[in-house]
Amino acid sequence: MLSFFPNVRSSTPGAFVPAVGAVPTPGYRLRCLRGRGGFAEVWESDSPAGPVALKFMPSSNSGSTARELRSVHSFRNLEHPYLVKTHGAWTVPGYIVISMELAEATLLDLLTLYHNDLHQPFDPQVLCLYLWQVAEALDHLNAHAHVRESRKVGFQHGDVKPNNILLFGDVAKLTDYGLATTMSANSVPCSRQGTRDYAGPEVFCGTMTDWSDQYSLAVTYYALRAGALPFPPAAKQDKTNRSTVRPLADLSGATEPERAPLLRALSPIPTNRFPTCREFMSAMLAALRLRVETPHDGKMRVTREPAKSYSGSGSVSRPASAGSVFDAPK
Repeated sequence: MLSFFPNVRSSTPGAFVPAVGAVPTPGYRLRCLRGRGGFAEVWESDSPAGPVALKFMPSSNSGSTARELRSVHSFRNLEHPYLVKTHGAWTVPGYIVISMELAEATLLDLLTLYHNDLHQPFDPQVLCLYLWQVAEALDHLNAHAHVRESRKVGFQHGDVKPNNILLFGDVAKLTDYGLATTMSANSVPCSRQGTRDYAGPEVFCGTMTDWSDQYSLAVTYYALRAGALPFPPAAKQDKTNRSTVRPLADLSGATEPERAPLLRALSPIPTNRFPTCREFMSAMLAALRLRVETPHDGKMRVTREPAKSYSGSGSVSRPASAGSVFDAPK
């Protein structure tokens, strides 16, 4: 079963202490801790505009602080229905603070609900609905269509995983762009590895490619579907040797039809993966005989293909009963 990362707090002397009732800046008062990741804590907070999520990232180095703030501000103007909206960012002693939309939960929370409360695997229709939306967000980021310094570039998110997918009812949104890499070509040098268990082998070797996020999305799909990672935990590397070799993926937690598209998306050779994240998810939907639909009410749904009319096209629709993320079908 997947688990949360340990607590992360700033070790800077005199650092702000996130706690219930604490005021990190005028107009904001912390209500409760909402989650922890490998590098940050997220708190629910009052704000002049209503409840928001405040992400506290420990920072004691002025260079890394300035770099992170530039990264946050560069993504504020990116608009997409499946990207979490960032309201602003500032610093307090020992932390960078990022104000964002307040979500109900993460996909990791929903996995825990299925396993601990419902005692059943993640519903594939719900999973495909959410990851189809994430795939659309990733394809938007990955496309070399964003103008930076008078040139068109793409972005690799660099840290796709269940913790970084937030849920707003039936809508999943991708968050946390702190490790995003600007892509001026199909492959660029990159020293940042994100979360090792989700990173592609090329990232371990110091390279980010246009297909690296797809690899992480495939690991995310399997982790949520099976409740386990497809590989043993990645070993820590010798700094003088950045290469890594993963064993073959253990996909025994997925059905036979799901394994072929998963193996393609998990190819150690980036160019052998699907052209886009959406095409990967289309293949997963086809394997499960699901399709995506957007009825007149505008709410995306994932439904099952009728047996007689199944064409394997991989279009999808959201579960008709989908409501709050905690109303998962039993």
